Amino acid sequence: MTELPTSNSGRSAEEVARECAEEATRILLDRFPGRAGGHRGETRRKGRGNFVTETDLAVESAVLERLGAEFPAHDVLSEEGSGPAAEAKRGWLWVVDPLDGTHNYSQGNPIFSFTIALCRDGEPVLGLTIAPVTGDEFFARKGGGLLVNGEPASVSATPTLAESVLGLDLGYDDSRAAKLISLVAELWPGMQAVRVMGSAALGFAFAACGRFDVYVHHFLYPWDSAAGIVLVREGGGVVLDRDGGQMTLESDSVVAGTLGAVQDFLRVARGRAWR
Repeated sequence: MTELPTSNSGRSAEEVARECAEEATRILLDRFPGRAGGHRGETRRKGRGNFVTETDLAVESAVLERLGAEFPAHDVLSEEGSGPAAEAKRGWLWVVDPLDGTHNYSQGNPIFSFTIALCRDGEPVLGLTIAPVTGDEFFARKGGGLLVNGEPASVSATPTLAESVLGLDLGYDDSRAAKLISLVAELWPGMQAVRVMGSAALGFAFAACGRFDVYVHHFLYPWDSAAGIVLVREGGGVVLDRDGGQMTLESDSVVAGTLGAVQDFLRVARGRAWR
């Protein structure tokens, strides 16, 4: 199992990650429009279908303050840009998405998450994703296996795409999204069901523990995928890019889940104009 650093206050990286998740959950639920009295605050559009709310920024500020106090020597990469602009290839790097699924959240849809990862020399070695409304926690550290709500979990045993539930997200590149939709239309009904999440972090988490057999996304950033990479791998699954190579923090696409179904998807996708 990968050895993780200890914080200034003597806490483990795992403890600090969970404390960050607890604080994020409190803020997110207090302001969630889907609950009585919840108010997300001002919403700003970053692009079509891409939003940031005052809540995103409040969570990010609280989490980065805690990380800065506990691990001042570590770099931080966070979606809203409040941390140092670092994608460190060497040393320790925290990667944070304060609110993954902001559009869902702003509409009162409960499919959203907080996600945090710790990377060493560019490789995710600890990942935690939490779904505040359900309370589901997905946690893994390299060499330690996957835990869902504290219990061991793994990818599904589904052997083929035809028997699979396929999860997908479209991202913010309209051309890539249209190609992915066209590919799924070609494949249908070659799987059991298709689900669109609206939260990449939860898509990875669901693939890691068998709630999805395959998860596909065509337009990702490191904060979308960092925790998910270690979750799926520790769940016994594969995390590949659209070309079938091993996914890294720099990859902008993923096909993740149980080996047979992922291989089936990539085999069918090859030769089709979905890139």
